[in-house]
Formats: sequence, C-alpha cells, structure tokens
Amino acid sequence: MSCGALIAGIGNIFNRDDGFGVEVACRLAGAELPENVRVADFGIRGFDLVLALLDGPELTIFVDTVQRGGAPGTLYAMEPDLNENDAAAVIENGHGLDPVKVLAMARSMGAPRGRVIVIGCEPATLGDDSGVIGLSQEVQAAVDPAIEMIRSLVNNISREVGVT
Repeated sequence: MSCGALIAGIGNIFNRDDGFGVEVACRLAGAELPENVRVADFGIRGFDLVLALLDGPELTIFVDTVQRGGAPGTLYAMEPDLNENDAAAVIENGHGLDPVKVLAMARSMGAPRGRVIVIGCEPATLGDDSGVIGLSQEVQAAVDPAIEMIRSLVNNISREVGVT
C-alpha cells in the first residue's frame, strides 16, 4: 500500500530523550492528518522502516533526537544531504537504526527517491545507569511544538504534491 507521506518516529525509550521520536509518533497516531499520511513508531527497528520505505512515500519525515549543540529541547527541521555514496551502507544490527543506512538500504532494494525531512530535537540526556525511563522536561516540552511543526509541514507539502 503506497502512501503519500510517512512520519517515522525513531528512538529508544530506554535511553531517555532518545525516545522523543517514539513519543511524537505515538501522539500523532491519533491526530487528524491528511488521508494519505501514515504515522508509525519504528523505535529501533531499522529493517521495518526499510520495508515501509519500499512503499514509496513521496515524503518521509524522520522524528528523532539530534545533537547539534543547541539548548535541550531545541527543534530542528532539516533536509539531509543524501548522495549515491551512501548506497553501499548496510544495516549491521537489526535492533539499531541509522536513518542514512536505512534510506540507502531501501534505495538499494528499489525504493523510489522521495523527499526526506528530519524533525530533530536536541536532547538533554541520552540515558544513564539510573534506570529512569522517560523524556527530560526540556524534551517533553518540545513534543507539542514538534507535532505542530510536522502537521504544518504535512499540510503544506500535501498541497504542493497533491497528497490527500
């Protein structure tokens, strides 16, 4: 089943703020979005994401933590620079998820090239040995603004490319 847009929550809930993408995807799953938009929590399941990319979404939005040196909770919208040299990438671990390697593997398997946007959040912590699970206050506070950012992107791009 082909979809116009795929919103992919990425991350590991056991590594504190790394669960940001998972939280956003879970919250978006119940939101009103255009009909041809799929939201999924991929967590750390890289091969499942490869299979979803084979459906050929025109737009893929990865939601994940990214470290760019900003204040914790800072949101970023980025279009990654993907090139043909990434095509040799291989997923070494079925329980890990490197988005560039996932895209490369999907493309090597015949997935069409769609637009890719990363909505990233600067983490405060990526886990420790305290056994605490859950987002830091700064990153939790960024969840709703990230959802609004994604909804705006999807609605704008839906109008541009005719996703209904």
